[in-house]
Amino acid sequence: MKEEQKARPWVAAALAAALVFASLALVQPARAAESVRTLVPVGRAVGIKMFSDGVMVVGFSEVATAQGRSVPARDCGLKEGDIITHINQEEVDTIEDVQSVLQEIGGQTMSIRALREDELVQFTAQAVQCSSDGQYKLGAWIRDSMAGIGTITYWDPQSGQFGALGHGINDVDTAQLMPLQSGGILYSDVADVKKGQKGEPGELKGAFQTDRDLGTLYANTPGGVFGTLSTSDFFQETEPVEVAAREEVHTGKAVIRSNVAGDTTEDYEVEIIRIFPENEQDTRNLMLKVTDSRLLETTGGIVQGMSGSPILQDGKLVGAVTHVLVNDPTQGYGILIENMLERA
Repeated sequence: MKEEQKARPWVAAALAAALVFASLALVQPARAAESVRTLVPVGRAVGIKMFSDGVMVVGFSEVATAQGRSVPARDCGLKEGDIITHINQEEVDTIEDVQSVLQEIGGQTMSIRALREDELVQFTAQAVQCSSDGQYKLGAWIRDSMAGIGTITYWDPQSGQFGALGHGINDVDTAQLMPLQSGGILYSDVADVKKGQKGEPGELKGAFQTDRDLGTLYANTPGGVFGTLSTSDFFQETEPVEVAAREEVHTGKAVIRSNVAGDTTEDYEVEIIRIFPENEQDTRNLMLKVTDSRLLETTGGIVQGMSGSPILQDGKLVGAVTHVLVNDPTQGYGILIENMLERA
């Protein structure tokens, strides 16, 4: 700030102070406005497909051979949840990759490289020849992909990026987070709803259009899946809203935006009944109770497939639905949007 010529020191000091306060009053709100992040709350159900980086061991089975029954994968030290990435020097990402490499190696000794809870482990194994079909096998059930229905939480018009689910995609058998190699989202209608009941969570049933890709995934994290949209034409675009900080979120009335029929999204009344201490649960920062009679009539409360439904309070995006309480489908958990964005 350029200072005025000082004819009288006390006048100059008063003038300088006045100019400083005037400057702060003008500049600070502008800077605050620039720092506020805004996102479009979506609430649209989509099909999600994901291909793993490596193949995950989800179980074991005995292989019948001429010498008797054998389970080489278990005998060599592999465990459920291990992610096989290489056999000898060959990278394997699909079930077909594994089958092809095993037939090439035959009954010879091989090295298996895998990830176990983010740690690299290595084993020596020897496949056996199945007496029924002549194929060489390790006796491991493996998985290389997953598909299901979930809800997009937000879209950033500036970057084209989106966040969905509010939690990661885990293997259904091992509960391990699936390592992402590639994936995308597909256009989907909600064709039917299995209503939630005490002790039995409900679910949305989607009809996917496999030839209609809407975007790609770049991350599968404990706090959500994230990607980039190729089009936003499939949802009812609304104006961006401000992202709420943790200290702005409070117990009381809120709404969730969900797609529980066809391709239409609606806002439903809920109540935030508890906010958990910071870092206590990554994906369970809030507890919600559905109070909207329309949603209770249609779904019974929160059901599988609604994960990712944006939570709005006081006109701001505060989080996303993540889980349902099995013994009370009218209640569930949510993740704070600031925690979800940190994962992104």
